[in-house]
Amino acid sequence: MKIKRKDGLRAAVFLDRDGTINEQMGYINHICRFHLLAGVGDAIKKLNDADIPVVVISNQSGLARGYFPEELLIAVHEKMNRLLADEGAHVDGIYYCPHHPEAKEERFRTNCNCRKPKAGLVYQASEEMGLDPETSYVIGDRWSDIKTAANCGATSILVRTGYGRGDEQYIGPQQEIQPDFRAEDLSEAVDWILSRQNMLTVGADKKA
Repeated sequence: MKIKRKDGLRAAVFLDRDGTINEQMGYINHICRFHLLAGVGDAIKKLNDADIPVVVISNQSGLARGYFPEELLIAVHEKMNRLLADEGAHVDGIYYCPHHPEAKEERFRTNCNCRKPKAGLVYQASEEMGLDPETSYVIGDRWSDIKTAANCGATSILVRTGYGRGDEQYIGPQQEIQPDFRAEDLSEAVDWILSRQNMLTVGADKKA
């Protein structure tokens, strides 16, 4: 099911982390606070089996604000990788924004282009991994994820896990940009993507 453009760039799935992959607990300031949401491992494995790259893109301003050290963030991602591996799944890349204009540490104090809803993380991953944002998907539980997709031309999916259900009810109605699809969770989002990719593949084969 691998979808490629003529220039060889691949479609990918860009996943928000907190509230999409793991339980939304605010800042993950201790390793014990990281828990995968039900069904996430199986959903990501379906994308792995379909040979669709999976890339995590996450704002981590807690690092900039001094709420936890970078060592903890690395440990959290190592735990995420282990838990996914236990279910036969993996992510192909992890990209995070450690910046904030009011960061405690000067090295993180900047108005960057990688903090969502800006699309810098998507573009960085795409350049390094040979991905095509415009045929890719961005999945998240916040409207900032939906805007990130719009800013790079990707297809957007809002999941109702994490902050998603509240954002859908209270934030979404006032927004000009709306998600291309709304899903109860990552599992439903992935099933929709795979169905859509199958239709694209069939359409491409008919034109060939």
